[in-house]
Amino acid sequence: EVQLVESGGGLVQAGGSLRLSCAASGFTFDDYAISWFRQAPGKEREGFSCISSSDRITYYGDSVKGRFTISRDNAKNTAYLTMNSLKPEDTAVYYCNAEFLQDEYWGQGTQVTVSG
Repeated sequence: EVQLVESGGGLVQAGGSLRLSCAASGFTFDDYAISWFRQAPGKEREGFSCISSSDRITYYGDSVKGRFTISRDNAKNTAYLTMNSLKPEDTAVYYCNAEFLQDEYWGQGTQVTVSG
């Protein structure tokens, strides 16, 4: 069974930090690029970061650049998102996505709420 399971979300004060995890099973994790998406109420889903299967290439959108770091540990079949200097506008449901050729998998999402 293919699974992506996010964890680590919660409530944090503005300026604080969180680390999200995305644990994968049921597929060859090190073949897949990993992306992080988020969706706030009333907004379109936003893809803001991705990392190649080997972790040699990373991408960050302007909204998170300099504050968030994407990483992965292929030996543990897990990807991470380290979030620093959090702002209320970062409040959203965060999803991880795994993609390789025609295959694409999604996690169930984890809520991140940043209080002012």
